[in-house]
Amino acid sequence: MVRRTAILLAVLALAVCAAPRRIVSTAPNITEILYALGLGDRVAGVTNYCHYPPEVRNKPKIGPFIQPNLEAIVALRADLVIIQKNPIQLYPKLRGLGQNVLEIDHDTVGNIYRSIEQIAAAAGVPERGRALRGRMQAELERIRRRTAPFPRRKVLFVVGRTANSIEGIVAVGGSSYLSDLLAIAGGVNMLADSAAAYPKVPTEELLSRNPEVVIDMGDMTDTDSVTEARKRSVVALWNRYPMLKAVRERRVYSVASDIYVVPGPRIVDAAREFARMLHPEAGL
Repeated sequence: MVRRTAILLAVLALAVCAAPRRIVSTAPNITEILYALGLGDRVAGVTNYCHYPPEVRNKPKIGPFIQPNLEAIVALRADLVIIQKNPIQLYPKLRGLGQNVLEIDHDTVGNIYRSIEQIAAAAGVPERGRALRGRMQAELERIRRRTAPFPRRKVLFVVGRTANSIEGIVAVGGSSYLSDLLAIAGGVNMLADSAAAYPKVPTEELLSRNPEVVIDMGDMTDTDSVTEARKRSVVALWNRYPMLKAVRERRVYSVASDIYVVPGPRIVDAAREFARMLHPEAGL
């Protein structure tokens, strides 16, 4: 018995020692997950677009998250590099440079949960991943229950469009995690039948589908600098289309926050804000 206990303790000690101490994040959502897991002190590098929580701004930078600087990553001498699935084949490139790489997916809420647990396990703190997932699930379920008694409103969530114009719209489609969040918040994604995560929406289709709610962050690329006057100007753009139900019922919302576009722990905040827009009567 004593021998078995000693072996177990030795194995646990080895696991702790083997846990990565220097982790490079290649996307804002990965950075937020690491900090939410209490691993901020292990973060050795982040992208230029990682700025939450605020202390991450002082971390070494590896360039943009779409195409990070591989030399900068290697120079940080990380024990673990975490990436999200991308079209530029980053995984084999980093593996070819001798990096220990974890690749995650965040297309759906379920995949976000899975990513959290994968990151926690890779960092040697699996119990923190399970706990974070549990807290997120509980809060999202609470939001779902609070909005359940109310009508499902048809929502268009605009994530891109031509500046100062209601043209060139790119919106949330059916395969995006944001579509899941809209459903949790008591809405129906107007483009839930689209196979694309972020399809283009011609003006004719916008008018024929006639959303009951429009949430627009289409030209808010720099969310830190958006003023209330800028948001009002976006609503004014939509007011040119009084034939839309969302305009007639004053359900056009201009938003500018990373919570809507970073698929990490703060999706809970996004769902709550969606619910407040769709169903203020729910009292969230």
